[in-house]
Amino acid sequence: MNPSPKPASDTVIAHQNAVREALPFADTTDFDDAARGFIARTQPAAVTGDDGTVIWDNSTYDFLSGDAPDTVNPSLWRQSQLVATDGLFEVVPGIYQVRGLDLSNTSFVEGVTGVVVIDTLLSEETGRAALELYRAHRGDRPVTAIVYTHSHVDHFGGVRGFVSPEQVESGEVKIFAPEGFLEHAVAENVYAGTAMARRAGYMYGAALARGPQGQVGAGLGQTVSTGTITLIAPTDIVTATGQEATVDGVRMVFQMAPDTEAPSEMLIYLPGFKALCAAEDATHTFHNLLTLRGAVVRDPHGWAKYLTETIDLFGADVEVVFASHHWPTWGNRRVVDFIATQRDLYAYVHDQTLRMLNRGLTGPEIAEQIELPPALENSWSARGYYGSVSHNVKAVYQRYLGWFDGNPASLWKHTPVEQSTRYVDFMGGSDAVVAKARKSFADGDFRWVAQVVNHVVFADPTHAGARELLADTYEQLGYGAENGTWRNFYLSGATELRGGVFGSPTQTASADLLGRLTPPMFFDAIAIRVDGPAAWDERLSIDVHITGTDDTYRLRLANGVLTYSTYPQPTPADVGVSATAATLPLLAVGGMSAEQLADAGIEITGDVGTLARLAALLEPGDPDFAIVTPE
Repeated sequence: MNPSPKPASDTVIAHQNAVREALPFADTTDFDDAARGFIARTQPAAVTGDDGTVIWDNSTYDFLSGDAPDTVNPSLWRQSQLVATDGLFEVVPGIYQVRGLDLSNTSFVEGVTGVVVIDTLLSEETGRAALELYRAHRGDRPVTAIVYTHSHVDHFGGVRGFVSPEQVESGEVKIFAPEGFLEHAVAENVYAGTAMARRAGYMYGAALARGPQGQVGAGLGQTVSTGTITLIAPTDIVTATGQEATVDGVRMVFQMAPDTEAPSEMLIYLPGFKALCAAEDATHTFHNLLTLRGAVVRDPHGWAKYLTETIDLFGADVEVVFASHHWPTWGNRRVVDFIATQRDLYAYVHDQTLRMLNRGLTGPEIAEQIELPPALENSWSARGYYGSVSHNVKAVYQRYLGWFDGNPASLWKHTPVEQSTRYVDFMGGSDAVVAKARKSFADGDFRWVAQVVNHVVFADPTHAGARELLADTYEQLGYGAENGTWRNFYLSGATELRGGVFGSPTQTASADLLGRLTPPMFFDAIAIRVDGPAAWDERLSIDVHITGTDDTYRLRLANGVLTYSTYPQPTPADVGVSATAATLPLLAVGGMSAEQLADAGIEITGDVGTLARLAALLEPGDPDFAIVTPE
């Protein structure tokens, strides 16, 4: 359990009872669908690494049985029960899914002799375990192709658990991916990877104990595995809707859906099975328009239009839809209704946010006022387990109008610490604020307590009473949250207030990802690490020649910024470097001698000390930065 977990308050218990009364819990169709086609599960339900470290253990969710306890929103408890359902399942004869072995699903489409794998989970270890489970019950079929539906790491990170780079390089296995996949897959996990990984620890409740007072799931899946993230570059890029490919007798028709749930995403229709893989564009939740770990805001307007196109293209024939998360839906009418409900959800939130935005309401105001139509409000697949109406509305506002709400008072606010110091002083000091906040806590006004006591913690982080009260408040807010990631954020905040920073349990910038940086992407990744003030007076230039190509880049550091150009330069650089794209990252490692670089295959001409000067100016990210305290 978390340090000193508390019971649910009367306010939260009343809230949970109201949820039970409001939603159609008597409808158990999803439970029937989630169990349909079950073949077998991994026994035990744990995956370990070569060193014995537990990468994944679904048995930690065995407590998810019976009715919801007071400390978990009944709707989230229901969703977690469904998502924790694990094993190998038959979707239709010839299509099989492994679910509950990572945050995402992996799907197997059987061909004449082998199998096409759609998405590969997040870790090499869980991917390998999924393939072993499939083969144990369907035979030792060779993998003939991999399909990456989109550019998020939980859909490609396990690829080496299914195939080797040598199999792909030889042409034995094809890898299909949508246009832009590699650039987005690498950039998202490198450019802002440190900050995203730290926040992802909160989002997935990485440090929380599993249990009714801790982590119960994340809505989209239970949590993320913690194994080895891998990447093998695609061999076949899909660029247009209607493009087809046939591998080992498996015919695939692709539908492009860029800038929906991922910048690079596609759906796959399998005519031979009348089956649609919806990737992550139609799942049993309201998805994120802006994920709480951080990302570029997604486009709900385009998302809805693509789902309309899905119905237009495949709605007449499709008999089953399955996705990269959750469980399938069967029957033509049910499938079309399911996709249409998802479509209407994204369109409604987009359109109504803009309607109210144009009446002058701000993001938080719209989030408080918007109401879903009853048909959407009472649809289990439209509930906000992963995204929420509240934070998705704010994301739409951000997409169109940005951070500024138009009020001049918002233009030049003090920093959080400076604001908090002044607020607390105005309100009579830390002790007075905490005393008043205890009354609000007793009244069940947890949202207000979180706001005001957060100011005390930022103004006086050593105030034990404030930290304790804020932790208790976050705990109650977590207990009441229907959204799995909100619950995890609240309970993670309580954990760190009580026990200290737990850091970033999972790092996504793996060796495979770094090795796939193109030279321009690598130079961009270096540029964002330059300590600008420390580099104000530094001047240096580096010519980087990419071995085996005609490409040479002139890097220039001046005025605290690193830029690059491929145009011929009139003067020689301070140092010249010849390297492959794969060995370029070594240039960012400080302390390597010319001999060590040469041993790695990097040739240096000129002043090698220039590289050390650059490396000395690169500032790594902080995977342990504070979130719920000022430092």
